[in-house]
Amino acid sequence: MKKLLLVLLVLTAFAANSILCRIALKNGYSDPETFSMLRLLGGAVMLFFWHIARGKLKEIRWKIIDALLLCAYVLFFSIAYVQLNTATGALLLFGAVQICMIGWGLIKGETLSGYKATGIVIAIGGIIMLLLPGATAPPLIPALTMVVSGMAWGAYSVRGKNILSPAGTTAGNFILSLPVIFILSLVRQEPVHTDANGVILALLSGGLASGVAYVLWYQLVATMSSATASTLQLSVPCIAAVGGVLFLGELPDLRILVCTLIVLAGIAIVISSDRTQSKKSAQG
Repeated sequence: MKKLLLVLLVLTAFAANSILCRIALKNGYSDPETFSMLRLLGGAVMLFFWHIARGKLKEIRWKIIDALLLCAYVLFFSIAYVQLNTATGALLLFGAVQICMIGWGLIKGETLSGYKATGIVIAIGGIIMLLLPGATAPPLIPALTMVVSGMAWGAYSVRGKNILSPAGTTAGNFILSLPVIFILSLVRQEPVHTDANGVILALLSGGLASGVAYVLWYQLVATMSSATASTLQLSVPCIAAVGGVLFLGELPDLRILVCTLIVLAGIAIVISSDRTQSKKSAQG
């Protein structure tokens, strides 16, 4: 039960990142690069002082590849959300995450039962339906930008499966990502703007919905297969869609609703498969 509650908390935090970012960008409170920098700064400060308070500064780990992946995820995430609504962006993001994590799991020798494979195919099918051309299809470039963000997050999650210090590694990743994203933001040379609302939203996203949530996620992902971890994250777009309606008035169209239901059906099959496998293991 404790693990289930932690999973729900983390997934809700992931959805909050989409909602907070979309609120800031849709209302012109911040440009995407500044929002990204402030988000990473919020996470870095939160985790740095958390380690100071616990007297564990020596536990901070410095992994440049992880920091680059985190930076890529955050920056492309914000850029894509300039034109994507909350639900569509989250669905594209975590669809890409699933493909990345499942692919890596198969490469590393993880096996899939026929039942679980069916659920995964159904969930991925829902994502593909969303991307098919049509009157309500999302704009291609922002959609592909979000897919790149999802691939970066998927790789980041995969690399977190074997770490020994989730909190220390996450803190180091956030701190190392700051100079990287600062340099990248200079390369784009877009006008910089933010106001108090943008700063608050970005810091909330970075400090709570990212920093703290990623520590918990690193702890959880180590106990799951790549397929299960990635498929569970596909529930995030559903939570984000509700937030989009409540906070942004973004009513999902029929295409989004159908795709979301298909994705949820796939998730349900995967979870059911895991429970069945766990019962068999316990009986064996």
